[in-house]
Amino acid sequence: MAHTHESEIKFTIGLDENKIPENIKWSASDGGVNDAASKAIMLSVWDEKSKDTLRIDLWTKDMLVDDMKRFFHQTLVSMADSFERATQEEKMVGDMRDFCEYFAEKMDLKKS
Repeated sequence: MAHTHESEIKFTIGLDENKIPENIKWSASDGGVNDAASKAIMLSVWDEKSKDTLRIDLWTKDMLVDDMKRFFHQTLVSMADSFERATQEEKMVGDMRDFCEYFAEKMDLKKS
């Protein structure tokens, strides 16, 4: 079956002289996002041939530690949601969500 549409997601990383990210911008052609600023990205790509995950984790040098804690927590919650949709493994998803609550408690991330 031939695909009828292509969509592009693009990241542009501004680096300092030591190749440390200073700014991150991203665009998504179908999402109406054009050069939006971000402080961090986590990108995972599944390599079917090697059965391994390839990853890119970047954050700007001015990202606040408290924001990084929230970013990780929200990413963990999102991973639990995605895992549930993909596998319907309710017991494991429950365990993952329990860990997310534990993480939020230990990192003092109160919902406001």
